[in-house]
Amino acid sequence: MSTTGRRAGLFCLVLILLLAAQATRIQVFQAKGYDNNPANQRKTIQRYAQPRGDILVGGDPVTGSAATGGRYAYKRTYPDGPLYAAVTGFSSQTYGNTQLEGVEDGILSGTDNRLAGWALWDEISRKQHPGGDVHTTIDKAAQQAAVQGLGNQKGAVAAIEPSTGRILALASTPSYDPGSFAGTSTADQHAWTELQADSDQPMLNRALRQTYPPGSTFKVVTAAAALAGGTVTDINAPTGAPYPYVLPGTTTPLVNDTSACNQPNLDLDTAMTLSCNNVLGYLGVQTGLDKMVAMAQDFGFNDPKLDIPVRAARSNFDTRMDQSQLALSSIGQFDTAATPLVMAMVAAGVADNGTVMYPQLVDKLTKSDGSTVQLMRPKVYQQAMSPSVAGQVQQLMTDVVQNGTGTSAQLPGAVVGGKTGTAQHGVDNSGTPYAWFISWAKPAGSAAVPPVAVAVVIADSDATDVTGGRLAAPIARSVMQAVLAGKSQ
Repeated sequence: MSTTGRRAGLFCLVLILLLAAQATRIQVFQAKGYDNNPANQRKTIQRYAQPRGDILVGGDPVTGSAATGGRYAYKRTYPDGPLYAAVTGFSSQTYGNTQLEGVEDGILSGTDNRLAGWALWDEISRKQHPGGDVHTTIDKAAQQAAVQGLGNQKGAVAAIEPSTGRILALASTPSYDPGSFAGTSTADQHAWTELQADSDQPMLNRALRQTYPPGSTFKVVTAAAALAGGTVTDINAPTGAPYPYVLPGTTTPLVNDTSACNQPNLDLDTAMTLSCNNVLGYLGVQTGLDKMVAMAQDFGFNDPKLDIPVRAARSNFDTRMDQSQLALSSIGQFDTAATPLVMAMVAAGVADNGTVMYPQLVDKLTKSDGSTVQLMRPKVYQQAMSPSVAGQVQQLMTDVVQNGTGTSAQLPGAVVGGKTGTAQHGVDNSGTPYAWFISWAKPAGSAAVPPVAVAVVIADSDATDVTGGRLAAPIARSVMQAVLAGKSQ
């Protein structure tokens, strides 16, 4: 071979080696970067090339997929979007995924490895699987009762099956249609912009993501702590609570909403029935900060990772307070704040003889052929109190509905326990009060754990008489009635 030929051959070999090195650098070391580059549409096109799996309520899908005829072949649809928006969240080709659509996106989009028969081979071949389904714990009738009860009011409902923690209803109003911005059109963008600008925040999940001062509904926690801690041993015996009760270290008396509370030494049952601030504030201080914090945390307060599997906002009960602040916190004021979900856990824990279960929104995950990927099982969150203490708190709540501020929650043929709350807020309490009601119900004569516990909050109502008993209790009654009716069929 001539010298020129050898040099040309060597030059070509160098070019081949450089080409191989460049291909290796891109395929091995930079592939992930190119895959995730926003300009790379391959994954996105592939993602929407097939129908998404569904979210189901009572075995029926509350989501769907529609062919678009465009680059993204399928987009999400929601036949009853506003009814289930607080459960499903949204899946948008432009704005991403939230709630169950986000947390279970791998199953729904078909990218979860658990959907693969041969995971390694499927990974190598980049095979896309049909989307799986998410089966929720939601009860259709309870969900409809919750949304209809809230109506045009701004508020939320959370309902739980106490013995399992299964969430039966999760509603937030005003709601929105997740399907209105599922695609990429100008109309989708306009719908999104309008929702973002809406001062009523329809996309805020008030049942999970918003905390409110719980007001007098928190007195259930205080009563449980006082009984469990031995501050009170007989719900019908005088408590020793003074009237007026002056907040410790101050000259400020803790006032009551009803003059019937304005007497010293009331018993706990009377104090709960009339919702007496002076008695429950006094008992919270006598019980002490440590025991009050422990009881609140057993019900879900101060938990920053309460996942259902969608993460709920952290409900707050301060761990450092002086005695006057503790007195106010013991009646659901000062810095105490709770999501409707956690207040439903309070009612459910009392109903389940002191056992608080992890709230769960999903029953199981399945493949497109119906085979099970994961089956969720009930888990105990905390044993908040003994069954005997829970039985006394149940009696207190029953008396509130029978004889006190919660009579509008009464149900024929059922035993109902409840507690009202009307929470002041804003500068000098100038804001419209939040109307609360927490409750549970079971058929009369039943010795079983009540099948439903509910928390309702109404925020910023335009009613002239804002009280938990008037606004929130009737909604809780409708939800409980829907669940009891379903159980009797």
